[in-house]
Amino acid sequence: MADCSALQFVSPYAFEAMQKVDVMRLAALSDPELRLLLPCLVRMALCAPADQSQSWAQDKKLILRLLSGVEAVNSIVALLSVDFHALEQDANKEQQLRHKLGGGSGESILVSQLQHGLTLEFEHSDSPRRLRLVLSELLAIMNKVADSNGEFFFKSSELFESPVYLEEAADVLCILQAELPSLLPIVDAAEALLHIKNGVWFLCLLVANVPDSFNEVCRGLIKNGERQDEESFGGRRRTEALRHLCKMNPSQALRVRGMVVEECHLPGLGVALTLDHTKNESSEDGVSDLVCFVSGLLLGTNAKVRTWFGTFIRNGQQRKRETISSVLWQMRRQLLLELMGILPTVRSTHITEEAEGDTEPNVSVYSGLKEEHVVKASALLRLYCALMGIAGLKPTDEEAEQLLQLMTSRPPATPAGVRFVSLSFCMLLAFSTLVSTPEQEQLMVMWLSWMIKEEAYFESTSGVSASFGEMLLLVAMYFHSNQLSAIIDLVCSTLGMKIVIKPSSLSRMKTIFTQEIFTEQVVTAHAVRVAVTGNLSANITGFLPIHCIYQLLRSRSFTKHKVSIKDWIYRQLCETTTPLHPQLLPLIDVYINSVLTPASKSNPEATNQPITQEEILNVFQGLTGGENARLNQHYGITAQLLVLYYVLSYEEAILASSKTLAAMQRKPKSYSSALMDQIPVKYLIRQAQGLQQELGGLHSALLRLLATNYPHLCIVDDWICEEHITGTDALLRRMLLTNTAKNHSPKQLQEAFSALQSNHTQVLQILEHLTLLSAGELIPYAEALTSNMNRLLYFGIPRRILQTANRLWMALNTVMPRRLWVMTVNALQSSGKMVRQQKYTQKDLMIDPLIVLRCDQRVHRCPPLMDITLHMLNGYLLASKAYLSAHLKETAEQDIRPSHNNMMGLEATEVTREELKNALLAAQDSAAVQILLEICLPMDEEKPLGGSSYRLLKSIPGTAISGPGKKQLEEEEEEDSLLCNLREVQCLICCHLHQMFIADPNIAKLVHFQGYPCELLPLTVAGIPSMHICLDFIPELIAQPELEKQIFAIQLLSYLCIQYALPKSLSVARLAINVMGTLLTVLTQAKRFTFFMPTLPCLVSFCQAFPPLYEDIVSLLIQIGQVCASDVATETRDFDPIITRLQQLKEKPCEWARLLKEPACKTGAGDSNSTDPNVKLCHCIERTFIDIINMSVGGV
Repeated sequence: MADCSALQFVSPYAFEAMQKVDVMRLAALSDPELRLLLPCLVRMALCAPADQSQSWAQDKKLILRLLSGVEAVNSIVALLSVDFHALEQDANKEQQLRHKLGGGSGESILVSQLQHGLTLEFEHSDSPRRLRLVLSELLAIMNKVADSNGEFFFKSSELFESPVYLEEAADVLCILQAELPSLLPIVDAAEALLHIKNGVWFLCLLVANVPDSFNEVCRGLIKNGERQDEESFGGRRRTEALRHLCKMNPSQALRVRGMVVEECHLPGLGVALTLDHTKNESSEDGVSDLVCFVSGLLLGTNAKVRTWFGTFIRNGQQRKRETISSVLWQMRRQLLLELMGILPTVRSTHITEEAEGDTEPNVSVYSGLKEEHVVKASALLRLYCALMGIAGLKPTDEEAEQLLQLMTSRPPATPAGVRFVSLSFCMLLAFSTLVSTPEQEQLMVMWLSWMIKEEAYFESTSGVSASFGEMLLLVAMYFHSNQLSAIIDLVCSTLGMKIVIKPSSLSRMKTIFTQEIFTEQVVTAHAVRVAVTGNLSANITGFLPIHCIYQLLRSRSFTKHKVSIKDWIYRQLCETTTPLHPQLLPLIDVYINSVLTPASKSNPEATNQPITQEEILNVFQGLTGGENARLNQHYGITAQLLVLYYVLSYEEAILASSKTLAAMQRKPKSYSSALMDQIPVKYLIRQAQGLQQELGGLHSALLRLLATNYPHLCIVDDWICEEHITGTDALLRRMLLTNTAKNHSPKQLQEAFSALQSNHTQVLQILEHLTLLSAGELIPYAEALTSNMNRLLYFGIPRRILQTANRLWMALNTVMPRRLWVMTVNALQSSGKMVRQQKYTQKDLMIDPLIVLRCDQRVHRCPPLMDITLHMLNGYLLASKAYLSAHLKETAEQDIRPSHNNMMGLEATEVTREELKNALLAAQDSAAVQILLEICLPMDEEKPLGGSSYRLLKSIPGTAISGPGKKQLEEEEEEDSLLCNLREVQCLICCHLHQMFIADPNIAKLVHFQGYPCELLPLTVAGIPSMHICLDFIPELIAQPELEKQIFAIQLLSYLCIQYALPKSLSVARLAINVMGTLLTVLTQAKRFTFFMPTLPCLVSFCQAFPPLYEDIVSLLIQIGQVCASDVATETRDFDPIITRLQQLKEKPCEWARLLKEPACKTGAGDSNSTDPNVKLCHCIERTFIDIINMSVGGV
């Protein structure tokens, strides 16, 4: 500032000496420098120190000796001898008085009866009065600052402006602040000094005498400062003060700059401090601190800082006062000088001081950009992009010319050089206004041509796969397809910043690219000759050939110009590794679309060729599992997974667009089912599961495709089973793996199975050792294991062998399910069916899943093998659904043909075909359920001796066994029924049916409408948890006209009421009782006997589950008895005694119950041999009555 220019400030050397209390340095100071620090030194010498050490005592003597020769010390000593306590009390009273008077300049307690001006009073006053004068003046300024509400003002103060008494006033100020810190906080005092002339000088002296307060004062000044300092006089004054403070203490300048950014105040100060720091640094080749600082503000993640500094740039440009004093002008000038400093040679008419006199205007001749300047040049380009794109800087002609010179310079072939060229190219696209003259445009075209010519050399020399040639190609393709927004995204991505680019600004560049440099045919022909990227992964950043090919495929350039791209894509898929590059999956998707969909309707044959089956199988060659699997493979897991994704996506796309293709009369080539049979899909999926982090979205995409098209490979039970096979237990088992286990060959396993009947131990030992192997290592043993499964059906095979074989089969199922299922189904066929010359294939089993159940009957009583059979059945039922759905879509052209004559015919045909498919699937599922239920029935040899069927019928109502032998019979039968193969098979089947009913409740409804043996009802209701859904359709089943279905519904309901005593069951039971009452009135005698004989025992279960139904049931029984008795009465016999007993049973049930417990009291026993249906029905009614009474009285 002009007001302080003649004054002497504290030097950095003196300030550091004060900070460190370095007495030797202080002694070396000149008298003028020492004079500025006297207040602190005198207090230091006179006040009692806290440090009582001997070294400080010596230093204190040196200070006293230093001060002894200075005359001004005496006046400072006089100032320190004043009663500061009384002074503080008077100051507080004056503050209170001013507060009451509203801040006006009334009576002053500190200073009274001023005869002259402040300067003369100060001159004639003694030390106490001098203190009072300065304190009164400073408090007045501080009060005015507090009342100004942030508006800057400038106060004229005679006391602080007189050059004669500046040093004395400074002494008084420093002593006052040191002795009265609570009354004069140093931050508030510093803020007040900004509002007076010479305030910056006073502020620096004050801080120099209290050096520990430097950071506190700086932070306070910054926090109270303006957001934009160059907009106001106060902001510029504050900035100047802080710059002087930082010049006094340069080591803290960058820390003060950090405070500026943290508070988002005084941006000019931050730039000014950086400029000061840049001038002092000696680095020439590296990126300067100014470039780093401004780039960090504009390109950092803090949006608040970015907006704040951008406003500083915009406001600075709007001001017309672009002089040397402007911080923004100084920053731009420094950046321009740095830019010019790295150009090889510069010839410009704008910068006369650096130009030679004989140079022609606007002519540049340069050699290559120096290697040590490339990184700095890249940083400068990004900074200018940020300044122009984010902060809105408008470059001058001078800046634009130098920028264009730098952008079109030619760097060396290094990775940094590749980066520089990419940045320069994107900057040309983003700020095309930098090219304004025809000469500059020609220069740009020449530079672009040089890029195209040197691209291969740069890539080979620099070792960078992502060269700028791909970016050029990509931009050319975007221009051809008019995807200007994609170019803008590409530019922003390369520059690393989001800037606003108007599409209209790219029009001239578009013309240059599409007409002069890259025509579409040139782009297509060049792209297919570009070498694929070796070991392509996400670690290779930048723009690669894959980006160009992807864009050309999207624009259908290859098909338009009849250029084959299949081989290039196949080679690139094979040259991949982890982590997966994010562009690979979109490339495959757009390639598949170009294979199936023509480029135009006028040319339906304009499509790309699909990858051949031979090429696909070549990728999976040698992939058979086992320890040496990786040694035999020519391609990595990434390539195999990508090719698998291609095949699955291709087949799905064909099915999804089958109608469209049929309408266009196009039938693209589809891969054969044999191809998928040779690809180990499940093994690859397991490998992908362990690489999910590195494969990105590929694993989830493969799962989606499998779940849609191969649901039998996505069975939930399989995933749960894999957790056991691949979890911690498996890891522990691997630790127990011995060389003996590894030495077992498939041939040894086959030989052990051949001798199974005579030697069980050898097979068990080998199988146990095989369980220690991983699923992939078990693949070579699959053939030997499955082909000998029929040997496991021999009588006397130990259960442990069966269970171990089951474990091994489940492990193999996680890696090769489809091939394993086919081998197992063929191995388990009965010997009578092996006359079939050809074995079942995968397609046979998908067309007819019930083949799985047409196995050897002994499998039905071998639980471990039955578990395997049920697993295969579930898989093939799912596979059959997917197969039929795919077949329906593949034959969509059959639905298209009639649509030419009748549009309604298409919809009708579609509905019919869909219905037929659903009917076939429902028939398959229900047939499978019926066969499984039939397997649950005991065979003749499994039924108890003597014809007793207690085991299955003990839960059937009306078959209760009483007598002394009941308990013994229960104990004998319980062990027999629970510990047998039949019981275990029944449990497995019930679990399987439960899953089927949950997956599709309509299957349960269909099966129960078809009906099955009533002997199985106790088993199904108790063993299948989802049987409660039958309560929803039992009313509909009862309403069927067939008597058999009505009987089955009531019997089923009786078990459900016992198992699920719910309000819903009660309402359905009431309905059944009402239906029985209604049927009693409409059925003939023969049908009545047929209906009521099996359904009357069900009423016992109704009463047991719901006692409130007792009255209705008893009334129904009496009503049935009366009808039967009336029919009997028409004949010769009189059957009224039956009716009498029924009435007595209803009126006195307890007495009859006591009598009926005795065997001799079984009334009506003499009539039990009657052949009359009505008589039998009457006896059945009586037995039902007795069972109800026994149940209700005995609680059974």
